Amino acid sequence: MHYDPDDLKVVMERDPAIMNEEDAIRFHTGFKAVSMYRESHELWLKGEYMKAREINTQAHRETGCDIHPGATIGKRFFIDHATGVVIGETTVIGDDVSIYQNVTLGGVSTSKGKRHPTLGNRIVVGAGAIILGNITIGDDVRIGAGSVVVKDVPPDCTVVGVPGKIVKQGGVRVDLADVLDHNNLPDVMQERMDRMEKEIAELRSLCEALVKDNQRLRESHDAQD
Repeated sequence: MHYDPDDLKVVMERDPAIMNEEDAIRFHTGFKAVSMYRESHELWLKGEYMKAREINTQAHRETGCDIHPGATIGKRFFIDHATGVVIGETTVIGDDVSIYQNVTLGGVSTSKGKRHPTLGNRIVVGAGAIILGNITIGDDVRIGAGSVVVKDVPPDCTVVGVPGKIVKQGGVRVDLADVLDHNNLPDVMQERMDRMEKEIAELRSLCEALVKDNQRLRESHDAQD
């Protein structure tokens, strides 16, 4: 299997489970999927589409990862567990991007044009996240596990939820040392529940105050009678 030394280096840096380079080359499914994609992509660019698709199909069988040979992927691409990863034909991915298992970069159109996402540099996509359509995800974005993103995301943001919502913007640069921290994200539902509980407490206090005022008015009225 041919491989890019930069892809191997990034596996060694980002996967603490890997024992050594031989372990990564022989057994790391994400590394194997990326390496086989690069081989198929070269053939695709040369117009050898059937050979490219053969490698793509073999990679899918061996790793559980389906990266279309037509996709454009930058340097030091890291997949931590290849199972269930789907990357569509017109996807464009920048440098130093990390994605986790069951991530889908998919299309929402049957047209032959650009129909898959464009991801910038230094992006982390958490397990089970889905990014759909011809949208752009800016540099240094972190997308939480299980999120569904269907709109453009500007740089330096954190996105979580279904549908994906920007919960942080600015100063959220994803350094390579933090790429495994894709679970350390704001809990949108918990924050919403906290706000609701606060509002309920305020409404309860207001209702109690109104009841007391009404009671005082009645007592005052009774005393006048």
